[in-house]
Amino acid sequence: MGVAERTTMEYKTIKDVNVKNKVVLMRVDYNVPMQDGAVAEDLRIRASLPTIELLREKGANKIILISHLGRPEGRDKNLSLAPVAKALGEMIPQVAFINDVSGPDVEAAVDKLPKGGILLLENLRFFAGEEKNSDDFIREIIESTGAELFVQDGFAVVHRAHASTSAVANHLPVYAGLLVEKEVVNLKKVMEKPARPLLMIIGGSKVEDKEPLIVKFKTIADQIVVGGKIAADGYKASDKVYVAEDFDEDSTGAKLDVGPISTAKIASYITDAKTIIWNGLMGKAEDPAYATASTIVAEMMGEKEDAETIICGGDTTGFVEALSEEHPNLKYSLVSTGGGAALEFLLGKELPGLSVIELK
Repeated sequence: MGVAERTTMEYKTIKDVNVKNKVVLMRVDYNVPMQDGAVAEDLRIRASLPTIELLREKGANKIILISHLGRPEGRDKNLSLAPVAKALGEMIPQVAFINDVSGPDVEAAVDKLPKGGILLLENLRFFAGEEKNSDDFIREIIESTGAELFVQDGFAVVHRAHASTSAVANHLPVYAGLLVEKEVVNLKKVMEKPARPLLMIIGGSKVEDKEPLIVKFKTIADQIVVGGKIAADGYKASDKVYVAEDFDEDSTGAKLDVGPISTAKIASYITDAKTIIWNGLMGKAEDPAYATASTIVAEMMGEKEDAETIICGGDTTGFVEALSEEHPNLKYSLVSTGGGAALEFLLGKELPGLSVIELK
């Protein structure tokens, strides 16, 4: 899908390197929602599969996956990646898990892997060295696994200067995975070579988070739409910025969704647009009674075949993914896994996890 010229990828990817018979260390983002000890939503796991499968096709000897889950303070059995390994193993064969990240047990687990086998290590954030960007921490992982090159495919964490995004480059050459490539190419395209009109749709609740994005895109977008609690709280319209003007309210008078007049206006902008970026829900969409405007936006974007359509932000991507399960005909150019990373990329900030990737 899409009508704009493809923006080139300036970073080397796994398509640019010979991985045959190599042990590959790969950063993924398996920070997935959990419920009752099981994976509740597997978008980020599925998003890693193309890179894993290509590494196997290209003859990688062994693939060692590293990720974090949640915000543990030390070891927390409720945030172990063991259930994630189980979910991954139901999607592809030859997946093993070990509840550590380095040391003799990890070495033994790597040795046991068959050709093309996958080993998921335990939650990186069980160890202080990850968030401290510790050189020693990542070196121990590399030495224990015998990794010969590093693949960065956890786009959602590339805005963090952590051991698995930054310090790793002190020890191994770093290449982008297919997910990182997809995210970067699509986000660059809408910023540098968008098909026009370019429409930015902003929702959510925290004006301090969204104001920089609105300011940035005033110079890029042809039209900006503001809904959600930001609009309900009185965000001011200005040149190129339309702010929702009517709302659906609950019995207390709380404005919980964009109303029909504003929704129709937003729909007209979507109809005309050739590039659409959506970040932030239009209302309290977790309550079906106040999900009308968000649903209309998601459905209209997903049915547009003549536009680049980018969904970003955790709540927004989760909403769209859930809706897509009910309506599989909905298609988008990119449902970003990035959250904060996507927003920082759109704001033009330097992302540590991208800056260390080998350049073409």
